[in-house]
Amino acid sequence: MQPLEWKKAAGAEAEPSAVHPHSLEPGEKRQYVCDVCHKQFKQSSELVRHRRTHTGERPFVCDTCGKEFAQKANLTKHVRTHTGEKPFVCDICGREFTQKESLKRHLKTHTGERPYVCDTCGKEFAEKQNLTTHVRTHTGEKHFACDTCGREFSRKAHLEKHLKTHTVERPCVCDICGKCFADGGNFKRHVAIHNGGRRYPCSVCGKTFKQKCHLMDHYRIHTGEKPFVCDTCGKEFNVKGNLTTHARTHTGEKPFACDICGRKFRQKIDIERHLRTQRGKSKYVCDVCHKQFKKKSDFERHYRIHTGEKPFACDTCGRNFSRKGDLEKHLKTHTGERPYVCDTCGKEFTVISNLTRHARTHTGEKPFACDTCGREFTQKSSLVNHCRIHTAEKPFVCDTCGKDFVNIECLNTHMRTHTGEKPFVCDTCGKEFVNIKNFNKHMRTHTSEKPYVCEICRRRVFFY
Repeated sequence: MQPLEWKKAAGAEAEPSAVHPHSLEPGEKRQYVCDVCHKQFKQSSELVRHRRTHTGERPFVCDTCGKEFAQKANLTKHVRTHTGEKPFVCDICGREFTQKESLKRHLKTHTGERPYVCDTCGKEFAEKQNLTTHVRTHTGEKHFACDTCGREFSRKAHLEKHLKTHTVERPCVCDICGKCFADGGNFKRHVAIHNGGRRYPCSVCGKTFKQKCHLMDHYRIHTGEKPFVCDTCGKEFNVKGNLTTHARTHTGEKPFACDICGRKFRQKIDIERHLRTQRGKSKYVCDVCHKQFKKKSDFERHYRIHTGEKPFACDTCGRNFSRKGDLEKHLKTHTGERPYVCDTCGKEFTVISNLTRHARTHTGEKPFACDTCGREFTQKSSLVNHCRIHTAEKPFVCDTCGKDFVNIECLNTHMRTHTGEKPFVCDTCGKEFVNIKNFNKHMRTHTSEKPYVCEICRRRVFFY
């Protein structure tokens, strides 16, 4: 088949001419052939896109930062880094992604699917690209060569990093000391010096670690590799420690015991949290859960969790509370008092802790990070709940049906399906709700509050 000739009109992109009809066999489809590498395509648009890999042409430009792309689809993906749009959502855990490919990769962390197997060593991978890269460790193959010095590399990313050593461009500047770097990896390693010696950076996301073994554990998040398998139920984990913790849900083992009260725990983090409450000898011990208290008032307040006693009643609506502080917060819903005001948007709150959490929606601050996957959270309680996804721990069990939950809030909401209780009552219309989330949504139909802003059109909406 003859190479394709290109015809280009003035000011227009080149259009390929198809292989001449008389050269086609009966039933053979028309082909478009690259005149540089002779690769064939069924559609002219595919050939146009491909040829840009030879010409270096990048006709699609980002209006925000000026970055150029060879394909329109890549520009569309890039623009989402500016808008923050994440249209692809995981149906299992709700995590959002900017690219469909990222969602597909992520889904394999739930299914455990690893269809790509190395013929040499048998190692399995969730992604074909990861297998291809791995195979080169056996073959020694280095596909990517530097045109300047001839040095060869097994990965394209390594070549791109190397090419910067030949240019004078040094786009990475340290904000602390002003030192410049051509390579992002070297820059991250340098910044680690300022960050307390975290000298092992992740080549994918840039997160740094003090120990190489922690980096290797973290890297499996990107590869999808889960080499640690539970012998009992077959569940797979990317970190050995998570498997060890998970295995205790089968054996019932609780190796961490409190020297003060004798209570035992499955995880070290749980006993550390427990011991913080034990500092100084506690005089009052709960005979139900063995929690200890220094003050009688704290003990009595806690004990009401078990008895269900709610001695503090609202004079306005009759609602009862187990703690005086909760009643005081509730009373503000009747008086309309909201003394805590956001300096940024003017929104008012009855409790200062709610203002603190709200302020993070403006600053973007997420001070609580998961050590396993790096995901960050605005609230510590959200991090604690998230960590149980990795350990598969569900410590809160329903006494009625045996169903277990990752946090106490989910258990309490579930319990209402047995009791029929609907504790959240609208003061305006009297409608009742099982959980506070639905109650808050409903209240906005009365107040017309629209707290969420669409990042694309800036329109305010009731729900997110």
